[in-house]
Amino acid sequence: MTAFKSLAAAMAKGFLRDRMSLFFVFLFPLLFLVVFGLLLGDSGDDRTRIGAVGDGPVLTALEQTGALELERYDSADAARRQVDDGDLPAAVVVDGNRVDLVFAATDQVAAGTVVGIVSGAVDKLNLGAANVTPTFTLEAEPVEDASLKPIQYLTPGILSWAVSFSGVFGAALTLVSWRKKQVLRRIRLAPVGTTTVLTSRILVSIGTALAQGVVFVAVAMLPLFGLRLTGQWYLALPLLVLGTTAFFAIGMLVGAFCKTEESASGAANLIIMPMAFLSGTFFPVENAPGWLQAVSKTFPLRHMNDGMLDVLVRGKGVEALLVPSAVLIAFTLVVGFIAARVFRWED
Repeated sequence: MTAFKSLAAAMAKGFLRDRMSLFFVFLFPLLFLVVFGLLLGDSGDDRTRIGAVGDGPVLTALEQTGALELERYDSADAARRQVDDGDLPAAVVVDGNRVDLVFAATDQVAAGTVVGIVSGAVDKLNLGAANVTPTFTLEAEPVEDASLKPIQYLTPGILSWAVSFSGVFGAALTLVSWRKKQVLRRIRLAPVGTTTVLTSRILVSIGTALAQGVVFVAVAMLPLFGLRLTGQWYLALPLLVLGTTAFFAIGMLVGAFCKTEESASGAANLIIMPMAFLSGTFFPVENAPGWLQAVSKTFPLRHMNDGMLDVLVRGKGVEALLVPSAVLIAFTLVVGFIAARVFRWED
């Protein structure tokens, strides 16, 4: 136990003193979160902005729909000029009982939305003015869908990628460096078991992953990004631990074959970066071809991404951990066994 604590403390201190490792483990993946969060950020206002001239019940009804934002102008010419210039998709001009709508035909989606909303508001006011009882009635009920705002999707995905990145690179580069510097040879000759050495290194990796989780969630919850966690967000902690061990096993396998830090870094990148893009880290893969989705499900990062999404932001419970946990554990056992078989103490 004393040897285990000493090794773990020494590895942790060495990691904290390495500024390059700290950068690639924390700041590098965090930059992706900030950049993508800002580029794809949602201001929270999905209303279509249109020009408005005049006043009366029609404009009041349009404002009450919540779908349109009215930008007031003093004259019809000024409002129409904004539409002609492409600054606004449409403009409504009210003059007494006359309602004129001008819209940009080039943006058919926005035009169809505005025309539908304005027509519906005018028809409803006409029915009310004529005191006519509608023949048909419509009951509308809002429901929560499964779509996610960008930050809700990005945070779990990039956090999973960061854990995979640090797990693979940390294990691979450490193993290669220790072999080159004869550290592994000295450990082999010392009265310290291999299990103690590996457990100490895994413990440091798990602590790093948990720290990454705290930092990522804290940054994403800033008002600038607006991440909202679900009630059972803490279920992400087991996934962080299992994901760390799975990717640590991959790093051990990479480190067993590579002889230099450069080759280990290249091999780790060759594994992690394609896996990140094919596992839905940055963009959803639901719209990808069926064969590509099937391929992505063979990656541990895909299952970790799905599990993190489910428990962090989609409000699912323990049942959402079953498949990702089973895949990560199986991956750890299989790859860890292969890595142990090809492990080399010396070049």
